[in-house]
Amino acid sequence: MRVLHLTTGRRSFFEQQVAALRDSGVDCTVLEVPGDYAADDPRSVVDYLRYYPQVVNGGLGGYDLVHANNGLTVPFALAQPTGPVVATFWGSDLMGERGWLGRLSRFGASMVDRVILPSERLSAYVDCPYTHVPFPVDTELFRPIDRATARTHVGWDPDESVVLFPYDPDRPEKDYERARNVVAAADTDAKLRTLTGKSHAEMPYYLNASDAVLVTSKRESGPMVVREAAACNVPVVSTDVGFVAETLADVNHSFVCRSDLELAGALEHVLDAAQRSAARDRVPELGPDQFGRRLQRVYRSVAEEAVVPA
Repeated sequence: MRVLHLTTGRRSFFEQQVAALRDSGVDCTVLEVPGDYAADDPRSVVDYLRYYPQVVNGGLGGYDLVHANNGLTVPFALAQPTGPVVATFWGSDLMGERGWLGRLSRFGASMVDRVILPSERLSAYVDCPYTHVPFPVDTELFRPIDRATARTHVGWDPDESVVLFPYDPDRPEKDYERARNVVAAADTDAKLRTLTGKSHAEMPYYLNASDAVLVTSKRESGPMVVREAAACNVPVVSTDVGFVAETLADVNHSFVCRSDLELAGALEHVLDAAQRSAARDRVPELGPDQFGRRLQRVYRSVAEEAVVPA
């Protein structure tokens, strides 16, 4: 199959998606919205106006279908001359604070040929049938690494107890202040460390160097870092957001909590136990090979449905 991918950015999970599809035999072409993107400096209207003719011209390339990645690309996918259209929503497009984007994404979901959601939790934001396809985890990259080795690599004190807040503390939806309060309330002398601007290849070392990963997000469609920590057998303490509960169900030394008191108590338990989780055993079903085959089946189903009998 030949598939045209439209995307707002080459996020790590998107790159893994494309790589998995190519490994499964799908010919993928990627068109990214022009311009540079940052959370505090999104792309301009001019960037999207430049994108439109690229998509229209790209749609003339004889593709079997177009895959819109993120709700912002759905209108462009619908405007191109090739069909059918598959759309994957990333979460921020449906759940974010920009109300117009949520409305645009929900409308787009009602217009495309197939909706893909990486988390069942996102189903509350669309009023149409969907296919649940979790984003893949690179289990070769995200693997258990000896903690002492990982700490030497990242330059952390080998003797300190570390709780990792795996985000930029300035992102309000991640709620760094809550993480600080939880660590302060826990009966522990652990140090709370944040993580900003590290490459995807470095992430396994920071996860493995930590005694626990703490997620206090207000909302998430994921987060992928929970699955990546699970692949490393690193304990996770998290609020009940996104696919956290389904990822950590029945995993030892990891907890999904609803209150600050629960978060603090769970963190105490994890740090006192000083043991790894066994979550990696649950991750193979989320690996790139399985993902590639699953998404390829979706593509073939959509392409077959689009064929009009003679």
